[in-house]
Amino acid sequence: MAPTIFAIDTAGEHCSLALSRGAGVETVFGEAGHTHLEHVMPMIERLFARCSLRPEQCDAFAYGSGPGSFTGLRVACTIVQGLALGTGKPVISVGNLAALACAGDAAAPRQTAGRGRRRALVATDARMQQAYWAVYEQAGGGWTELAPPALCGVNELSQMISDWQVDFCAGSASWLRPHMDAGGPALRDVSVDGAIIARLAQGKFALGEVLPPERALPAYVRDRVAQTVAERRGTGAGGQA
Repeated sequence: MAPTIFAIDTAGEHCSLALSRGAGVETVFGEAGHTHLEHVMPMIERLFARCSLRPEQCDAFAYGSGPGSFTGLRVACTIVQGLALGTGKPVISVGNLAALACAGDAAAPRQTAGRGRRRALVATDARMQQAYWAVYEQAGGGWTELAPPALCGVNELSQMISDWQVDFCAGSASWLRPHMDAGGPALRDVSVDGAIIARLAQGKFALGEVLPPERALPAYVRDRVAQTVAERRGTGAGGQA
């Protein structure tokens, strides 16, 4: 029987929760900016009530580990740690960029979905004229990490897309498209939510890739969350993480 997994993603501007049971999944989405504990906890209560479940009935608690918003990632870790400690169940860490690659692959046109070897470059806005990026390759049913999550300047993305010879890019089209060359690979306009975190967590649970609560940690890629005044003047960028 498939496990019952609670999943949370607060790495971006929105909070997304999911409860997966077998082939079914229930999701809840929060408003933009509502990724703090005082907003997320009532959402969790509503989700469990809607599914007529209690936290102790879950087999594991999954979270999007980042990279992403420093505050959001800490909130997700705090929540799954608390739920896991309170129930004696494990946690599952799911990287947000790996989840983005899977979401991009799932958004492929029907005639090409699931065919052959596929390579993806995924990227998200890291603010300060930078991007979080990684490269993954899918073959034989699983994804392999070719380039681990890292930070780069947004002006470097087009060259990396060319160098890695990817089949598609995945991320927010409105943000990513201006940084891609014309005639390049397909761009899949996708984002990560609790449902994709839960889906990937199902596979990790089956493989025994679970963690004790104290190891529910954020995957930070950068150690700075703001620019100096001089840097902001030079780039016009904000200081958000």
